Amino acid sequence: MTPEEKHLWYDFLKKLPITVNRQKNIGNYIVDFFIASKRIVIELDGIGHGTDKNIELDRKRDSDFRNLGITVLRYKNSDINKNFQIVCMDILKYLDLRMCDLKD
Repeated sequence: MTPEEKHLWYDFLKKLPITVNRQKNIGNYIVDFFIASKRIVIELDGIGHGTDKNIELDRKRDSDFRNLGITVLRYKNSDINKNFQIVCMDILKYLDLRMCDLKD
């Protein structure tokens, strides 16, 4: 895992009261995090995702997931590093959870 993935996992996702899978295979893809009960994929994008080629690949990937009924939440590594709480709150919104629902 990247440093940003580790931060999100150990400091937030691991504390959720639902199962979160890391590095999960879904079809031909490997996703950073998958919450099967909510049909949500969480992807963290490094600087390489900003190229035209990778932007198009991410669009196709997201479309493939939408066709499977899966929502993709995509965050930049810089968001994890600079706006961690905002990212966490956004994820909680999609999961219909609150900070007080997290395990210690």
